[in-house]
Formats: sequence, C-alpha cells, structure tokens
Amino acid sequence: MFKSINKVIKILIFSDILLLTGFGFFTPIFAIFIAQRITAGNIIDAAKIAGFSMGIYWALKSILQIPFGIYLDKTKGDKDDLWFIVIGNVLAALAVFGYIFSSLPWHIYLCQGVYSFGMAMNIPAWCAIFTRHIDKGKEAFEWSTNSTLIGIGAAASGALGGIIAAEFGFNVLFWGAGVFALASAFLPFSIYKIFNSKDKGFSRTPEINKFQQF
Repeated sequence: MFKSINKVIKILIFSDILLLTGFGFFTPIFAIFIAQRITAGNIIDAAKIAGFSMGIYWALKSILQIPFGIYLDKTKGDKDDLWFIVIGNVLAALAVFGYIFSSLPWHIYLCQGVYSFGMAMNIPAWCAIFTRHIDKGKEAFEWSTNSTLIGIGAAASGALGGIIAAEFGFNVLFWGAGVFALASAFLPFSIYKIFNSKDKGFSRTPEINKFQQF
C-alpha cells in the first residue's frame, strides 16, 4: 500500500511522525512536570503556568507562521522550504532539551517561545512541500496516511510517556523526546538532492491539526 507513495512524501511523513511522537511522550503530563520541577507541588500555580505556556505557543506560532509562509511563497524551489523544516525541528528539539534545565516559570516560557518559533517555520514549509509533491489522484489517501500514522505514534508515545517519567524521571523523557525531534530534523536531508530551483507553481494548503499542545 505504501509503495505507491513517492519518496518525498514518505520522508515528510516519517519526519512528522518522529517530531510529534517525540512531543507526545510528555505533552499529556507536562503540567505534572511543571508541578514537580517548577512549583514545588503547587497544583494551582502549575496549572496557571501550563495554561500560560500553551497560550504563548499558540499565539506566537499563529503570528509568525503567516510571514514565514509569505516569504516561502516568494522564494523559488524546494530547498528553502526544506531548510525551514530542518531549522524549525532543531529549534523544537532545543526547546525540549531546555525543559531539562528549567527551574523557574520564565524558563518554561522561553522554551515555549523557541518551540513556537520552530513550529512556525516547520508548518508552512512542510505543507508547501507536501502539497507540491503529493501524488495526483492520491491526495486524500496520502493526507489521511500522514494523519493516521501521526495519531498512532502520538497514542503510543502518550501511553508510554507516563510510565517512562515514573520509572526513569522527566530528564530521561525529555532526552528521548529531544532525540526524536533531532532525528526528524535530519531525516529530510535524504531528499535534499531531489529538490531543485524550479518555479513554485503550486498552491499552499491550510495548516492541518498536528497535535501540538504546547
């Protein structure tokens, strides 16, 4: 079934799976991490910080990705989009590693800002390449394949995240998630040679729900 999907789409899907599976490890228990590491067990303060950090992520990402998208539309070729994905995913990984060293609320907010900047770069670039290289006549199948595999990855990592945190601690959890994010950044280099500087004559798609919670 997956043999019919071209290499570019496969790599984009696998990159997305790695990134979002990595974040799926700790997203469901992020507030618990804040309560344990930042607020010394104060659940009310932890809830406030978690809520505000979510607001930071969604606000900054929503503001930044439009100008990034406009810039990408004005530049020719796929390589600029690829670099946006790579740099964006590296920034997301740095945000995850930053949680390991966080001890104050502003540390969390700073990491969220870095994460939102990275995803604002990733999303328009990822959608642009996916749209231009999607196999004609298989649009629904390939979009649904991406969504399905991301869902499976998020389900598995979400179920395991709590167990890993309980058995080995949050630092191990964040190191693992960060490694997944870095792998998602370097994987697209396997299709770098495929891309050229042909004119971007294809339309962009709107952002899909990629399960980001923070």
